[in-house]
Amino acid sequence: MANNWQYLKLAEVVNIIGGGTPKRSVEEYWGGNIPWLSVKDFNNDYRMASQSEETITELGLQKSSTKLLSEGQIIISARGTVGELAQVTKPMAFNQSCYGIDAKPEYAINDFVYYLLKNSISNIQRVTHGAVFDTITRDTFNFIEVLLPPLPEQKAIVHILGTLDDKIELNRQMNQTLEAMAQALFKGWFVDFDPVIDNALLAGKAIPEPLKERAEMRQAQLDSGKAKTNSEVNDLFPSEFEFTEELGWIPKGWASKKLGDLLDIKYGKDHKKLEEGNIPVYGSGGLMRLVDKSLYNGESILIPRKGTLSNLMYVNEEFWTVDTMFYSIPKQEKTVKYLFQCLSLFDLASMNVGSAVPSMTTRVLNDLNIVIPSNHALYEFDRLATDFFNHTNALIKQNSCLSKLRDTLLPKLMSGELRIPDAEKLVADI
Repeated sequence: MANNWQYLKLAEVVNIIGGGTPKRSVEEYWGGNIPWLSVKDFNNDYRMASQSEETITELGLQKSSTKLLSEGQIIISARGTVGELAQVTKPMAFNQSCYGIDAKPEYAINDFVYYLLKNSISNIQRVTHGAVFDTITRDTFNFIEVLLPPLPEQKAIVHILGTLDDKIELNRQMNQTLEAMAQALFKGWFVDFDPVIDNALLAGKAIPEPLKERAEMRQAQLDSGKAKTNSEVNDLFPSEFEFTEELGWIPKGWASKKLGDLLDIKYGKDHKKLEEGNIPVYGSGGLMRLVDKSLYNGESILIPRKGTLSNLMYVNEEFWTVDTMFYSIPKQEKTVKYLFQCLSLFDLASMNVGSAVPSMTTRVLNDLNIVIPSNHALYEFDRLATDFFNHTNALIKQNSCLSKLRDTLLPKLMSGELRIPDAEKLVADI
């Protein structure tokens, strides 16, 4: 640690800003263009908070105790789930279960304070109190002592850690684009049936009544040049539809099957007694740790069994998954990516069979009706989707490595244990 670093109370370094909630009973306060944050909008380990589920009006801002944070200022959850953290990317209001944090410019910059708080979360959580919920109060910040470098060193530390977070965010955005591309391909072929409709229109075949609106839209897109047919793709699809009791109108020759006929759904297992290794353990939130044993090696869809039921994951490697998850073994080749997209269409949360905790069963999953296309269409989708999925998984693994490096560097940089030039070299090498 350099001699010019100093110990200060966190309350000396930042200004604390309280939040609030406009009256729910007044419609004029809600649905405006001011984002209004609650912890569910930033409990994702992303550095930046850029959007909120709810918004308020200017009148709602004026008539309540909520405040407007400026770009770069920090929000921290203060009640219940304590210590979730983010910087806002634009002016945003927030509720009373959070605090806004703004660096006092004579001591610090907000970018540095974000990492300072991130490094202090465990200390903050230790001094929370409350009869029912853990709670941060304004006094909490008087109990937390932090080590503060001069402003030039703060900026250098931010550059190092921010470079890693920026790359993590870029990878996340790339993954969203890749996922959207895979979903668009799946939807066009297997939900909207565009190639079948194109073939039917070209052949003058009848379009079933429920699909006529889509056919008219498709014809307009083709006539205007906004959409084009691909003869190689269209050759993989029929030119007629047929009616099924289970799924309504589907392309002629395709089949309706139960998910249980396509996947062998198995229970995950507890991982706590496993030794450390290089095999990933997956939970509903993603990668949890690395162990020395696996449950399965290959393509699989991971499906939550407890908790948030909608967090599906596709994996294609040797892995272990926890006992609150299902994993699946395919019964038919080249179906896993297709079935992952199919399952994403179901509202699994609405199929909850639990009382206190949302729960899923193999019986519910096995009984889901799935439309299965011809092998030609299925195999071509698998071929194209493989590129999307491989790239996505590579970026997920890269982000895991980047996050691990950031979390390793954070305490060492904040304590002065690691010199800035050495940390810069590590990041440059990565």
